[in-house]
Order: sequence, then C-alpha cells, then structure tokens
Amino acid sequence: MRVEIWSDIACPWCYVGKARFEKALDAFPHRDQVEVVHRSFELEPGRAKGDVTPVLTMLSKKYGMSEAQAQAGEDNLGAQAAAEGLDYRTRDRDHGNTFDMHRLLHFAKERGRQDELIQLLYRANFAEERSLFVEGDERLVELAVEAGLEADDARTVLADPAAYADEVRADEAEAAQLGANGVPFFVLDRAYGISGAQPAEVFAQALTQAWGERSPLKLVDQGDAEACGPDGCAVPQQH
Repeated sequence: MRVEIWSDIACPWCYVGKARFEKALDAFPHRDQVEVVHRSFELEPGRAKGDVTPVLTMLSKKYGMSEAQAQAGEDNLGAQAAAEGLDYRTRDRDHGNTFDMHRLLHFAKERGRQDELIQLLYRANFAEERSLFVEGDERLVELAVEAGLEADDARTVLADPAAYADEVRADEAEAAQLGANGVPFFVLDRAYGISGAQPAEVFAQALTQAWGERSPLKLVDQGDAEACGPDGCAVPQQH
C-alpha cells in the first residue's frame, strides 16, 4: 500500500500531522508493506527566495490579527507539538520560500533519503534556533549531508534552479487535481484522502480500512495461452 503526503516545510500542522500519522503507522500490523512518499506543496509558491519575515509578522498580516493573538496561536501549536513528543520554538522563528527545499527533497527521494531529509528540515525550521531561511544554501547542504546525501551533489542541485523544479510543480498540480487546497493532505492507495493533522486514531482507522478494501487482481478468462513460468516456457505446438 502506498501513502502519499502533500506537505510544506513551512507548515506547522504538517510537522504535527507527520508525527501523528507515524504513530498510527508504527502500530499498523502491515507497516512493512506500506510505502510512504512525500509530495511537494508550497503554501506561498509566489514568494521570493530572499523574502524572509518573522512568523508572528507574517501571521498578523495574513490573518489580520494582533501579534498577541498570533503568539497565542503559536503557543497552542507548541503545546500540541509537545503532546506528540516534538520540540517547537514558539518565539523568534522565520518564514520564507520553501521551493529549494522541495527540489532537494525530490533529489533525496531518488537517493532513498527523502524521509530522513524532510524530518531534518522540519526540525531545523520548528525546533532549532538557527534560521532555516536566513542562512541560505549551505544550511540546506548541511542538512542534506546529515540525511545521508553527498554535499557536492546537494550543492549541484541547489545551484541549478531548474533541477527538480518540474517535479515540484507536477506534485502541486496533482494536489490541485485531487482537490487539496491545504496541507497536510494524505492519500492512501489513491482511494482515500485525509485532510489536516488528524488524531492518530483517525489515521489508524484509515490505514485499516484502506488495507482491508484493497481489491485482489481479477483475471480475465480468455482461455489457455502460452506463457513462461518457473518450469520454463511453453513450446509452441504445430497444428
């Protein structure tokens, strides 16, 4: 079974939702037969790469709230993250463009290190004092190396704006086709969609339901035909 997760590194609910989903997945009896793929979704795809602003300022402007209200929201998020065993800095975080991070995640997927990298990016953005957005490409290279990738390979990807750009845009277009207008968005075997950072119990129920309703392969009876198998290939008979 395949689970696809559309998310953005700048999305706190994606950070929390990933932890809740993984709690359900860890307890799922068929865990070893579930493939998890992370898909790209930018909350602000048009944001300039160098446009970095404090999170509280961004929230105040975007939602028309005071900074005190924005801070209260961050405190609530911090409490919910802590309940999932996650570190979450509720003060002095930055917000910026995540396109290069998504490009790097597609590269990491090719090398089998995607889940490791996305977890490190979340940690860097939500739990660490260093700004993920201010320090630039070398900070991303550090995280890529920590995830098990080669530094020079990561630098090459980041230096080429076109590298994996089409893959990011394709993920975003597919999210729109599936009706996802926010993240996190989970798709199970292209049969079930779950929107938002739902409780682990909801994910557990969805995994069980999706697994139980997988359709076995139905063969079309077209009579006997030649084929190859463990004992070799059938020899054509002359008629």
